Amino acid sequence: MSPSAANYFTHLLRSSGRVIRNHTRVGFTRAKRSIIPALQMTVAGVGAFVLAQNLLGHDQPIFAAVAALLATGFTKEPRLRKVIEVAAGCTLGVFLGDMLVHAMGAGWLTAAIVVFLSVMLARFLDPGPTFAMQMGLQALLVVMLPAPVDAALGPFARGADAVVGGGTALLIALLTPKDPRSEPIRELKAVADQLTRSLRETAAGIRDSDSREAWHGLIRARGIQPQLDELTNAINSARELISFSPAHRRHRHYMRRIQRTADKLDLAVRTMRVICRRAVSTIDHAALDDEGTSNLAAILEDLAEGTTLITRAVAESGPGFDRGMNAAQKSLVAVAVQLHPKRLGVHNLEGETIVLLVRTMVVDLLEATGMDHDVVLDHLPTL
Repeated sequence: MSPSAANYFTHLLRSSGRVIRNHTRVGFTRAKRSIIPALQMTVAGVGAFVLAQNLLGHDQPIFAAVAALLATGFTKEPRLRKVIEVAAGCTLGVFLGDMLVHAMGAGWLTAAIVVFLSVMLARFLDPGPTFAMQMGLQALLVVMLPAPVDAALGPFARGADAVVGGGTALLIALLTPKDPRSEPIRELKAVADQLTRSLRETAAGIRDSDSREAWHGLIRARGIQPQLDELTNAINSARELISFSPAHRRHRHYMRRIQRTADKLDLAVRTMRVICRRAVSTIDHAALDDEGTSNLAAILEDLAEGTTLITRAVAESGPGFDRGMNAAQKSLVAVAVQLHPKRLGVHNLEGETIVLLVRTMVVDLLEATGMDHDVVLDHLPTL
């Protein structure tokens, strides 16, 4: 084997090893976070089966277990609303299948009508393709499996099983202890961490006159959007749980603050993408002198530090939250008072554009800490 081929295979093996290690690490993390949902699904499925079997006297109430599992499921969307939608969809789908089978009899025509109507019902209730596929399969099973005519409810026993399954899933969703703050905090930390890294990469690109480094910051800033979507879903789910659960009502003011912080971070990320694009252009055109380069890079580094302090603050509750946000405010105000092109030694249009964009971003970050808009503007130097 030639040396070039050996080097190629060595590189391939190393790359494959990194991919396997990363996949394994992510898989273990995902499995660890899924322990509680997996236990909920297990209790819901088996519990619904046992309840329908013992309370209703049904033989092999498989649709109770299926409805409970589908309604519990893995989802980051608002949890109670999702459980109600899925449970209602499963129950209606089974009832629809039972009624059509009772009226038309089993056969391929009945199966086609039942599957079509069930899929359309699923699409009405939920935009996810997986739910529609599961509903269609469940409706098909209603037609294909023999109806339990010996049960007390006759051919509609499977609909009663679905009611038991959906009710069991809803009960577990209401009673399962869960801190509504944990997931929003984790997702918000992920967003703030990526924003901090994008700021540091862009600062390094400007300081070293390396547009590739600034481009990496832009790619990272663009990649934050899925995490922002996850953050929105987590906050909506937490606020829903707080609304329905008396045990968590005390967290409602905290979640309003988290919501405000998340909204302002979203705006800051949008501004960051524009800053990164302008930074790449400024570096490529060598538009900054040594003083402007040094000062602008330092400003972005200070912004990254302020974002880190916001991340630390949201993990606290009560007085700790306020102290953390006050520390972040002081750090960001120290940045805001410097944001004038002349103070930073920036004397051309491209550099001034970046300074103006940073001013906008500082406003968003200071408002994320809870500071009023008018108070934020008072800290910015007049242009």
